[in-house]
Amino acid sequence: MVRAGPLRPIYLLLGLATTGIGIVGAFLPLLPTTPLLILATWFFARSSPRLERWLLEHPRFGGLLRAWRDQGAIPRRAKILACCGIAVGVVFFWIGARPGYWLWLTGAAILGGSAGFILSRPNGSDTARAE
Repeated sequence: MVRAGPLRPIYLLLGLATTGIGIVGAFLPLLPTTPLLILATWFFARSSPRLERWLLEHPRFGGLLRAWRDQGAIPRRAKILACCGIAVGVVFFWIGARPGYWLWLTGAAILGGSAGFILSRPNGSDTARAE
């Protein structure tokens, strides 16, 4: 699906940027690694088949990326980890930031909606590794 033309270099740069941020996210708890790598795969599909293949065959993230691309699926283990992380984030936001009730409720509703989306996806193959 590589596109020729003026958008290809832009897609390549965006793919490299999201891959870099995703790699940093593997070490920092607040950056979402897998969604950034999913986005990077999308950009590379439009700019660099070699880099797309590298991500899809990556030993740690390749299974998750292929499950998402092929089935829109999130393995059960990844769902559990994501929802636990969301719950911890809501609690830390309440304790650490001490937001007003409405701000906390808004943040909790947005994160709850994110958890709902995650849980609504098919499980796919649980052989894909979660981060």
